Amino acid sequence: MLKDSYGREISDLRVSITDRCNFRCTYCKTARGVNYVERGKLLSYEEIERLSSILVGLGIRKIRVTGGEPMLRKGLPDLISRLAGIPGVEDLALTTNGFNLYERVDVLRKAGLQRVTISLDSLRPDRFFEITRSRDFEKVLRSISAAREAGLRPVKVNCVVVRGVNDDEILDFVQFAWQQRIDVRFIEFMPIDEDEGWQREKVVTGAEILETISPHFELIPREPANSSETSKNFTFADAGGGVGLITPVSRPFCGECSRIRITADGKIRTCLFSHVEHDIKTLLRSGASDQEIADFVVEVTLKKEPGHRINEPDFRAPSRTMSYIGG
Repeated sequence: MLKDSYGREISDLRVSITDRCNFRCTYCKTARGVNYVERGKLLSYEEIERLSSILVGLGIRKIRVTGGEPMLRKGLPDLISRLAGIPGVEDLALTTNGFNLYERVDVLRKAGLQRVTISLDSLRPDRFFEITRSRDFEKVLRSISAAREAGLRPVKVNCVVVRGVNDDEILDFVQFAWQQRIDVRFIEFMPIDEDEGWQREKVVTGAEILETISPHFELIPREPANSSETSKNFTFADAGGGVGLITPVSRPFCGECSRIRITADGKIRTCLFSHVEHDIKTLLRSGASDQEIADFVVEVTLKKEPGHRINEPDFRAPSRTMSYIGG
């Protein structure tokens, strides 16, 4: 099993396949300008497959394909098929904004996709536009339904809660989860936005969210599938689906972190908030053997940070935002 210097077992891989996104969410992207990585600087699907296979050989068991918006990159079903075919992959998931998932979900399911997480931060079309700068609200709702119908399990909806922006919709989202029999996960606002507009006062904590929900819905705590789960999960007492709380600011879970990330341009990040990236692309393209690449990954993993330091006085946000790093 791949381990870091703190004894944490690394079993989860996040692979970004593009930095491009057709949404420009206010808590992530700026509205000013576009600066995408050139196509030739992105890892090819063959390189992603090879690297993923090496990592699975080291103990990775879960792979999540992310972006940017991964649905924007051509040939995504081919990549999903490649990754699903790697012996040892137990969980293959996709994170998407859902703008066109409904059109391709059956193909992705047949290719081997098991789970999907769809980002949705408002259930009001006008506010959805204000947050995402996109008018694809109805398409996202359609994609959520299509994912359920295609048999992806579970279907998760991620909602970043920002005080004064969408915190008045918490109960609406819980009702939506109850009606749709899906999981809605509320995520605390993190300092990783391109406009650097994060303020601690805008963070709605997981405790506040739970306090808002509890008088109105009976929630049953769900036993974690493993010690490295990032969310505190609840099920509804009278229906399928449930609620999750992801609390990186108020209650960091760094001590149980099991992730490493590969950026679309071929860098290993050992923490979402890392200030150091490790170039794996050059090694992949220089004729290095699988063993040499594996040795490099083991060495890099030992440098994984103990935590993200959001609550420390000397905290500095990373130089790249979520869309470049991979969610």
